[in-house]
Order: sequence, then C-alpha cells, then structure tokens
Amino acid sequence: MIGDIAAVSLGAVAGAVSRYQIGNIATRIIAEDKRLSPLTGWHTAAINIFGSFILGTLAGTPTLDTSAKQDMKGISPRVRLMAGVGFCGSFTTFSTFSVDIIGMLNSGKMVRAITYATVNNVGGVAAAFAGFNMAKRIIKN
Repeated sequence: MIGDIAAVSLGAVAGAVSRYQIGNIATRIIAEDKRLSPLTGWHTAAINIFGSFILGTLAGTPTLDTSAKQDMKGISPRVRLMAGVGFCGSFTTFSTFSVDIIGMLNSGKMVRAITYATVNNVGGVAAAFAGFNMAKRIIKN
C-alpha cells in the first residue's frame, strides 16, 4: 500500500512538473514571436493529446503478475500506477481545458472554443487509440 502511494506520488510530481515546464516554455516562445499568438493556450491540447497517447499505450500493455515467473512482455502493477494514475493524471488536465473554453466563449471566440474542444476530444481519443494499438502490436511481436 505505501509502495503504491509512493509510486503514484512520484509519477504525479513528474507529470505536474512536466506540464508546468511545457506551459512555461510554450508561453515564453509565444511571447517572443507575436506571429504565434493565435497558439496561446493550445499547449494544453497538445499535453492532453500526448497524455492520452501515453495512457492508451499503458492500457494496451499487459500487466505482469509480479508473484509469478513470466517471460511475457508487460509492466508491473506499480509502474502502471506510477505512469497512469500518477504521471498521466497530473500531466493531462480536464479542468484547464474546461476553463480555457469558458475563457474563449467569454471573449466571443465561439469558433475557436468549438475547434479547441473538438481537437482535444477527437485528438485525445485518436491518440489513445493509436497508443493502445501500437502497444498491442509491439507486445505481439
């Protein structure tokens, strides 16, 4: 139990710090080049889509039974917790996505809000599907 909590915590710290740093880098790059200003906030969509790919890959990877000797490819339950619940849980963000859309709607940017929501949702599901299938193909070989 304590080991699982530590694994989730470690993954969560790594995911949150990664998300924070990507946001800082994206904001700085956009501030330095005004031509990129239409991309403001889109780093959240990229993070959500990439996180969906990671979680899809984890979902497509078998969990090893750590109590039995196996020659099977896969990941341990603790690594799954660390990467899935911890890292992906704090790296991706539905709340920021939601607030971004509210901000766009309040600014009268209806088309941008719909596009943003569509890209996040369709892109996230497509990325998770791709990650899942990639893992299944790799594990099968």
